[in-house]
Amino acid sequence: MRGHTPPPQRHLPIYGPAFDADPQATYRRLRELGPVVPVEISPGLFGYLAVTYQACVYLLRNTPVLFAKDPTDHWEALKNGQIPPDSPALQMMMPRDNALWKDGPEHARLRGAITGALARIDTYALADTVARVADRLIDTFLAAGQADLIAQYADPLPMLTVIDLFGSTPDHGQRIIQLVTRLFAAGPDAAQANAALEAACLELVRLKRDRPGRDIVTYLIQAGLSDTEMVQTLLLLFGAAAPPTAKHIGRGIQRLLTNERFAGSVHTGVTPVAAALEEVLWTEPPVANYSPLYARGRQHVEGVPVEPGYPIVISFAAANSDPAVTVDYDDRAGNRAHLAFSAGAHGCPAPGLARVISEAAIEHLLDRLPALTLAAPADEVPELPGTFLAGPASLPVRFQPARTGR
Repeated sequence: MRGHTPPPQRHLPIYGPAFDADPQATYRRLRELGPVVPVEISPGLFGYLAVTYQACVYLLRNTPVLFAKDPTDHWEALKNGQIPPDSPALQMMMPRDNALWKDGPEHARLRGAITGALARIDTYALADTVARVADRLIDTFLAAGQADLIAQYADPLPMLTVIDLFGSTPDHGQRIIQLVTRLFAAGPDAAQANAALEAACLELVRLKRDRPGRDIVTYLIQAGLSDTEMVQTLLLLFGAAAPPTAKHIGRGIQRLLTNERFAGSVHTGVTPVAAALEEVLWTEPPVANYSPLYARGRQHVEGVPVEPGYPIVISFAAANSDPAVTVDYDDRAGNRAHLAFSAGAHGCPAPGLARVISEAAIEHLLDRLPALTLAAPADEVPELPGTFLAGPASLPVRFQPARTGR
């Protein structure tokens, strides 16, 4: 892969209508070409995509020794100003002053602040917070007997939960929710959403410096992070905790309503919700492609040469569906060898908290909505378009209407 504008015919796109219609078809085609394949990540933005389980594990486990996270010195097209500033994918891949994009001591310092703050979260209290948020959301549509469980439940619930953990005011929190949603959609307004979100996070940081509390933002401030680091760390936490968890909840609900293996057994308690959600992490991880890396000099991945200067994106969706490591359904319960939470030095610092939110959200929903059924043919449920996140775009349901009083 030479130069900065490689021939498009040699780089399959991982965006657009054809990809959105059947991402797994693209992954299968790429896997036939090799474990790491040149791709077009977004219009005019080129790199590699790792599409086998072993290749993804190798890349993640050898970061930062052989592969760097910080794009600043390693992404040639970015250094040379060859990526349009309004590129949707750029907003998801640009360098930021937070742990996700740092290597070495800086990564250890920033990640240590995050893990220290998250360790203070009481998982029992977290489940109670999810239940309160869930009740507020369910009360808005309970009497109607119908709802879109993506727009009205799965999407807002994790963000509202995180806002509660951050000690934000409701109005400020709602603004942040809307901006995070726009940013992760990676649409044409992603740059504007990013700028507005950074401003909103800075407001929250300044509020907490003046009025500290028993919340995650205050704990991060006490760890000594600067305002710039605080803003970018909050962006990381919002982005890592909310949209992926929302898509995990949405896909989990869809699976429970449409898959015979789960529908009856979950309601009767034979199969716990946790098992259904773990199945989703194996087969349809909410973060389909992400975690870009950069080769430190020319490297070989599973025998394939990888040139420096280009982002190497990890396809968690392709890795988990790799036929070489496919795990049968009966062997998935309790098996967490999937890569849905990434791996290595930059793996998710708190997968247990994400699981608590997802499980509590679905269990509470099932408790409160009797006779819950899908209100559209299963094969007509639309998928979320885009490269990075995956899940149902909407999920129309019917259920027995009831009064909101409990």
